[in-house]
Amino acid sequence: MKVLKKKLKSLPDKSLDAMFLRHHEEVFKQTDCLDCGNCCKTLGPRLTKTDIRRMAKYLKVKEGDFFASYLRVDEDGDTVMKALPCPFLGGDNYCSVYPARPKACREYPHTDHTKMKKHLNLLEKNLKTCPAAQQIVDRIAEDLGLPS
Repeated sequence: MKVLKKKLKSLPDKSLDAMFLRHHEEVFKQTDCLDCGNCCKTLGPRLTKTDIRRMAKYLKVKEGDFFASYLRVDEDGDTVMKALPCPFLGGDNYCSVYPARPKACREYPHTDHTKMKKHLNLLEKNLKTCPAAQQIVDRIAEDLGLPS
C-alpha cells in the first residue's frame, strides 16, 4: 500500500477522485453489504450531535436517554457506541436504525468522496475491515500497474 499511496498522492485531485468514484460505483453494484457487516461488527462510528438527535427521534426516545443507553465519550473526546458490535445490528446484518444511521455509517467506506487525498489514511484503515474497499483499491492499483 505504501507505493500505491505515494502514487495516489501524486495524481491530480480530479483524476484521483474520478478513479475512486468509478471503481466505487462498479464494486458496489456487485456488493451486498448484508453479506459482510464487518464495519458494524468491528468499527464504532463517531456520532455528531445531528446523528444523536436524528437517531433518538427515530427511536422515539429523549436524546439524553439515547446517549445513556447506547453512547459514551472515548479517550479522544468523540461520541461513540458503548459496545461493539453496534447495538442496532441484527443477526441478519440489517441495521434497525438504517434510515437514521450516523453520517459516518452513511459514508462508509469513504471511497466515493471528493478530495480523496485527504481520506487515504482512513481508507488504509478501512481496508482491514471492508472487502469492497479492498476491491476498489485493487482495481485502482491494477489501473496504475502497481501492487495494492
